[in-house]
Amino acid sequence: MSAARLSVQGLSAGWRGSSVLSQLDVTVTAGQAVGVLGGNGSGKSSLLYCIAGLLPAQAGTVSVDGVPVSGWSPERRAAGGVRLLDQSRRVFPTMTVAENLAVVEHGVGHPDVGAIRRRRAQWLERFPSLAHRLHVLAGTLSGGEQQLLAIGRVLTTGPVLLLLDEPSAGLSPALRQSCAAVFRDLLDDGVAILLVEQDAMFARGLSDLLLRLRSGRLEPVLFPA
Repeated sequence: MSAARLSVQGLSAGWRGSSVLSQLDVTVTAGQAVGVLGGNGSGKSSLLYCIAGLLPAQAGTVSVDGVPVSGWSPERRAAGGVRLLDQSRRVFPTMTVAENLAVVEHGVGHPDVGAIRRRRAQWLERFPSLAHRLHVLAGTLSGGEQQLLAIGRVLTTGPVLLLLDEPSAGLSPALRQSCAAVFRDLLDDGVAILLVEQDAMFARGLSDLLLRLRSGRLEPVLFPA
């Protein structure tokens, strides 16, 4: 059995004094994808923010590769390989596509610039629509193109634990399939993926285990045979 890359135990958190997550447990092993479904406001994004260190936990622990990271800053977690694809895409609109992709060379820790550039070249080879628009301002791209750019920027950093918040949002069916294939390649390389989705079919197709967040807790999702 693969070792737990992510272990969350008894996690409770909320916003402005309200409770969103309640004594939540989830484990993701190396090479495994776990999908989380749930309605708007159920706490899916809050779960990812807690793991990434952007939302303080009220209780519970988060460990990555057996190391407790609950007291770590978001920057320290990122330097350790925890990567978050935010739902809001967060491209830099006044920078070009090339500049958006290159900015991670100056990220936290001591990034391997050579490895980043090799992964970036592979990403652009796989998605030539971006490769042909490297000098276009990111703010002029379509929503789907901005999502593709945001995904590419995160993946070129070489994540160990990848937290995906609505990765399929804005993508065409063909691009969804292509991105899913890239995520599967990462799983084959031992990356652990925790994704939250509104699209149940996308999540089901990628995930080894599918959960639903309801009333602050996770429960298994059972699909008809």
